[in-house]
Amino acid sequence: MALFDENVTITPAPRRRVSRGAVIGVWALAVALVVLLVITFLPTSYVIQRPGPVYNTLGTAASAEGDQVPLISVEGADTYPTDGALDLLTVQVVGNRERTPSWFELALAWFDPTKAVLPIDTVFPEGTTTEQRNSESAAMMIDSQQEATAAALTELGYDVGATLTVHSFVEDSAAEGVLQEGDAILSADGQPVTDAAALREIVAEGGGAPVELVIERDGEEMTVAVTPKETEVDGETALLLGITLMARYDFPIDVTIQLNNVGGPSAGMMFALGIIDTLTPDQLNGGQDVAGTGTITADGTVGPIGGIRQKLWGAKDAGAEWFLAPEANCDEVVGHVPDGLQVFSVGTLEEALAALEAVRDDGDVDALPTCTAAT
Repeated sequence: MALFDENVTITPAPRRRVSRGAVIGVWALAVALVVLLVITFLPTSYVIQRPGPVYNTLGTAASAEGDQVPLISVEGADTYPTDGALDLLTVQVVGNRERTPSWFELALAWFDPTKAVLPIDTVFPEGTTTEQRNSESAAMMIDSQQEATAAALTELGYDVGATLTVHSFVEDSAAEGVLQEGDAILSADGQPVTDAAALREIVAEGGGAPVELVIERDGEEMTVAVTPKETEVDGETALLLGITLMARYDFPIDVTIQLNNVGGPSAGMMFALGIIDTLTPDQLNGGQDVAGTGTITADGTVGPIGGIRQKLWGAKDAGAEWFLAPEANCDEVVGHVPDGLQVFSVGTLEEALAALEAVRDDGDVDALPTCTAAT
């Protein structure tokens, strides 16, 4: 039996021609992959902001040695048990001038409602190193804790005895060479000053004339004169001395706030609420989980902060049902509140306390101010 028939011709099957469209598709995919690979490593000029750790001001935090200690502790006054949470929120920044996120990371963040893509200059100003930014942030945190303590103790009826001190000088400052860092400003043009707003008003009333300041330096009082400079601020011309100020207080009791590796002033309001809750018999939050954010001054004014949309998501993830938002941030809140989180708008410490009272007493929370499109 023959395995092969020599008289039979075997014709190979015709080779299928690849269509032009398929070729174009393959090349397009290859080019796209190359472009994706290239832009992944190209430098960008943006950073990513995302929710950071959440801290309960009624709970504990890690000390510098790594031990868990009360986030707020008080000596020299009676303290009372607390329950639930008064959470302060933080944000984290992914990237810096030394290493920016890739375009691929930015694309993913752009479509993530919990994150924000920001120009790097808004977070790391040109000419400011990461170390300088961290140092400034730490100084603002210290100032925030002082202001929060002053606001809380003032609300509770204590006398906190405020004194303004020179913290630093701005570029081309009118006061540099006349004042020194650490100088305590006692009066301006014969009027006592206890806060920055009062000093700004006195400077403005002078119309550009030299301002006579009585200061205390190294335990000695002296009188100096500073001629303010016209400076452009948010599109408007203002007369400024060119200094940043920090208040120094004489607190009648010792309040210690333990929070490492967190900077900025945005925790001020929640610090103040935590201090008040610690020093009063009634639980401000009724044992429930409340989150919030906002700067605060000694007179109880709550101010705006950055990254509030990310903080809303941080509160939601931490299990909070209620959120205290600065009134000045309401335009950023509207349309960005996660499901299950109810937001109250507050402009003062008293308004924050009123919101907590309604939560605690099962009051009409729907009647409380909230953020609307018209706010």
